[in-house]
Amino acid sequence: MKKLLPCLLFLTLLTSCLKDDLEDLRKDVDSLKEQMAQYESLLDALNNRLYIKNYEDNSGSYSIELSDGTVMSVNDSPSFIEIGDNGNWWIDNQDSGKAAGEDPNSMPEIGIGEGGNWVIDDVDLGISAQNQLAKAGSNIIALAQITGQLSFVFADGRTINFDASAPVISFNIPEGGFVFDKMSWFKVAAVVKLDADASYEWLYDGKVLANTKDLTYVFAKAGEHLLQLKAKNEFGVRTEQVTITINDAVYTNNLTKLFEFKPAPGQQINKLPAWSEGIAADSVLKTAEKALTNNSLISLGSFGGYVTMGFDHTIVNGEGNDFLVNGNAYSSWAEPGIIMVSEDVNRNGLPDDEWYEIYGSEHSNPEAIKNYEVTYYRPESEPTNPNEQNYISWKDNQGQSGFVPKNSFNSQSYFPGWEADSISFTGTLLPTKIFDQSGTGTFWTNPSFDWGYADNQSNNNEAAQIDISWAHDSEGNAVKLHGVDFIKVYNGTLAAGGWLGEVSTEVSGITDLNL
Repeated sequence: MKKLLPCLLFLTLLTSCLKDDLEDLRKDVDSLKEQMAQYESLLDALNNRLYIKNYEDNSGSYSIELSDGTVMSVNDSPSFIEIGDNGNWWIDNQDSGKAAGEDPNSMPEIGIGEGGNWVIDDVDLGISAQNQLAKAGSNIIALAQITGQLSFVFADGRTINFDASAPVISFNIPEGGFVFDKMSWFKVAAVVKLDADASYEWLYDGKVLANTKDLTYVFAKAGEHLLQLKAKNEFGVRTEQVTITINDAVYTNNLTKLFEFKPAPGQQINKLPAWSEGIAADSVLKTAEKALTNNSLISLGSFGGYVTMGFDHTIVNGEGNDFLVNGNAYSSWAEPGIIMVSEDVNRNGLPDDEWYEIYGSEHSNPEAIKNYEVTYYRPESEPTNPNEQNYISWKDNQGQSGFVPKNSFNSQSYFPGWEADSISFTGTLLPTKIFDQSGTGTFWTNPSFDWGYADNQSNNNEAAQIDISWAHDSEGNAVKLHGVDFIKVYNGTLAAGGWLGEVSTEVSGITDLNL
């Protein structure tokens, strides 16, 4: 029994050691599998032409994000190799003092020399790689970021290189170059590689034109223009230049197309332009278009009445004021019309894109009412009294009601003859300044607003001119428009001045101040 006991103890010890060895072997196998899986994953990514989108250092381990969104973890605690701002090789934030060479854009040969130091292209950098020496062949011993690439260096000498650079920009320039007409929208499309999460900036003469990959723009003047495109991602910024030629062109300095004419009731309706029984809306539109293209007046009637105009060119948002809506305002009588503008974004030649309102001096007035709506009703018959004050009734969305009055100067019906029996309009209602200066009802005056409206100041007054930069969206936010293709004008007030009748905006054309 005494001889048996040592044997049992030996067997127990042997079994325990064998279990430990097997456990260590299992761990080594698992580790090898993990390393090989990591290597295979990198090869798969390379074969799929993926590139590095981003990487993050997590205290020695790295999270690598690929262009397909896959995130890989490198937990081998590799060293990090890069070229410093001084042009030297840096390893784990330590300057080797050795220059990177004349061609830092090519991926060099990286390894560990016999002396245990890092060696790049046979140059001993004098920095120890001791912490990487004991790693197995499938371990990653270094990540090297050289301009344009991120290299995975394995202990057995293998390397896998991925693109990891600032975006690469090029242009498909047509034969003869990029040539466009002035005051006409053009598009320059950029071809950008490595563009994941890239941001863009188009520049001209130091001025930012757009923040999109492709540039859609318009120039007011002919000539050659040098454009720059900057593209930036996690790895850096790249800039390329392209030259475009803008040719001169001849355009009409007025509207050339009338898309809509929808007046509200007023004393000049059915007269400016003329209407008679049986004439349909499309004929009225053509008559109004002929009047405006010949710089003759049309009336928009009371609040909300509007007209929508188009041009044979784009009115460019240049320095200072850009256009003028011609009317017939004079010193003591203004009939302010609110102006809206739109760009032909979808390039179909129709005013069906977003509209922006020009904010004039009174838009900030607390008495101005946004989203004001009014409905006018056709009277059952014409009044016998030529100065009937309770003529055409209206109701608004503020709980108010009233009438568009009649006066003896205009005996025709004031309700648009081609319209339905009730018509509604929506817009911004501006506070009126109208008052009886005489105190006896004989001298009514309606002073003009300071700036920013149609038929508000005399046409030769600079205060009548409009700057496209005053445009705001439906939420009241200022917008930056390079140019506009359509202009809409609607009467922005609801008022009457005794025997003079209602305040009704008149329009006689458009002047492009860039022509």
